[in-house]
Parts: sequence; structure tokens; C-alpha cells
Amino acid sequence: MDFEITSDKRNELLSRREVRFTLQYDGATPSRMQIIGKICALLNVKDQQVVLDSLKSRYGRMELTGEARIYDSEEVKKKTERAHLMTRGMPKPKQEGAA
Repeated sequence: MDFEITSDKRNELLSRREVRFTLQYDGATPSRMQIIGKICALLNVKDQQVVLDSLKSRYGRMELTGEARIYDSEEVKKKTERAHLMTRGMPKPKQEGAA
């Protein structure tokens, strides 16, 4: 996976960084958790602070463009971010007793 940050802006009003990136990959499209892990490793942040907004790929190309928001703390993230974006792509908790 070749990861390149194309834009990195600071939004002081909402206490976050807004990052745009381009990702080139081989094989299957990486999952949201893999992309969040790569962002966390490159920017030295915790995965609880990162929200992936959009991921766009073009037909026939092994390239993906996307946007992510990195909050200063998890509390700030919960105040401003929409609930469905925070849970999208996260592993679902396993229910006990389900067959």
C-alpha cells in the first residue's frame, strides 16, 4: 500500500485536522480499518480520534482517494461527529448466545 497525503489542514474551530489522501494498492480494496490503521501509523494518532469521511475509487484503477478527520480528543469527536460515520467500518460486537 502506497499512502500519500495530498492536503493536511488544521480546523481550530472544531479542534481537528482535515486530511485528504491518495492510496495506491495491489489486490483487493483495503478495508476501512486498514486505512484507519495506516493513517494512525503515519500521523502518530489513536484510532479512536480518526473518522473516515469519504473513500472514492475509479473503475479499473488500483487507486483510492479519501478524506479523514483527526480530532484532538475522543470527547470532541463525539460532540461534533455524526453517529453513523463513527461506527461505519468498525467491527461489530459479537452477541453472546447467538448461534
